[in-house]
Amino acid sequence: MNRIQESIEQSIAVKQAILSNNALMQTVSDAAQLIEASLRAGGKIHFCGNGGSAADAQHLAAELSGRFYFDRPPLNAEALHCNTSYLTAVGNDYGYEYIFARLLRGTAKKGDVLVGISTSGNSKNILEAYKVAKELGVSIVSMTGATGGKMKDCGGLLLNVPSTDTPRIQESHIMLGHIICELVESAMFKKQ
Repeated sequence: MNRIQESIEQSIAVKQAILSNNALMQTVSDAAQLIEASLRAGGKIHFCGNGGSAADAQHLAAELSGRFYFDRPPLNAEALHCNTSYLTAVGNDYGYEYIFARLLRGTAKKGDVLVGISTSGNSKNILEAYKVAKELGVSIVSMTGATGGKMKDCGGLLLNVPSTDTPRIQESHIMLGHIICELVESAMFKKQ
């Protein structure tokens, strides 16, 4: 029973640290505005991550492309890892570090947004995708843990959750992602 309580208390503590970090809170707002502006201009929001972060990427893309709080038109958002035939072919033929970069090169255009999710901030395949994003004029939003890893030096907006504990970081990533989806949806559509 103690470990259950400890885990919940740790999760609350990380969220409290986010809540008291004004700069991070402003970056969440900035990310929502960046995504909204891209979508209004006909852009696409690309998400990428590995493992649990891939699940979060897919989850957040679905919140935008499906619906979040209310029925409204779909928004152009997709997770880059969802085509397993593509993923395994490119991973095999070119290397796993290029799975996101290659697809981004084929589907992204200037004005789009790439949201990279990595608890360590060091995922090679996301870093390779960021290189392509910069070439194409795609804006970057990074969701990481406390240090930001190598992703912190890639430009764009950095949402670095103040924790080094992977489960607590992932719980906060989905919370922040949900907030961004809510802000985008409510800014773009009137609730029916």
